[in-house]
Amino acid sequence: MARETIFVVEDEDDILELISYNLTREGFSVKGFGCGEDAVKALQTGLPDALVLDLMLPGIDGMEVCRRLRSMSGGAGVPVVMLTAKGEEADIVRGLENGADDYMVKPFTPRVLVARLRAQLRRRHSDPSSILDKSEAIIEIAGISIHPGMRTVTVNGKPVKMTASEFKALYFLGSRPNWVFSRYQIVEAVHGENYPVTDRSVDVLIVGLRRKLGEVGNRIDTVRGTGYTFRDGHND
Repeated sequence: MARETIFVVEDEDDILELISYNLTREGFSVKGFGCGEDAVKALQTGLPDALVLDLMLPGIDGMEVCRRLRSMSGGAGVPVVMLTAKGEEADIVRGLENGADDYMVKPFTPRVLVARLRAQLRRRHSDPSSILDKSEAIIEIAGISIHPGMRTVTVNGKPVKMTASEFKALYFLGSRPNWVFSRYQIVEAVHGENYPVTDRSVDVLIVGLRRKLGEVGNRIDTVRGTGYTFRDGHND
């Protein structure tokens, strides 16, 4: 069985060496990059199984690398763990909004990084929305079509690009129309249990979803004091 490939983008040589050593020891195939430009070039020739990404890079920064990955064919499904010295809530929200699946603040321990990477890879493989042969799981609701295998979303027949987190949140809400879910339940559905994220970052995710869905985005209702629901329109 082929080893899973991890791209590590980090401009500090000692940290890049530390991460690469620990990931290799855990059985991963690792490719390291010291700048965003080199990472983007490598992504254009082939996608990794996951990406560990520093934010403060020379030239193309980590946010831009993540955005370019998400715009590539198949890039929405690649787990991204952002690794940075910026630990303020606003930085975390910005990272998640720009497509990160997880966010670790320096200083960090290699064991925790490996554990989080494995968790992201497990979710990628076990996520019901990634099973290609379950055509019956395609959701058609309020003019929105959500294809779990192809990870595509169309609104009234027009394709809409989404990050992995946005896709999972929409699939989760759309699969149970009119059910009310707490922010914690949405986080758990998107990232798994015990994921460290604030209510504000969930709200940012939903705002992004509504914006991308256009007029049908107002189907995602805020339930004051609880969370969110996706109205199917049958009771309008």
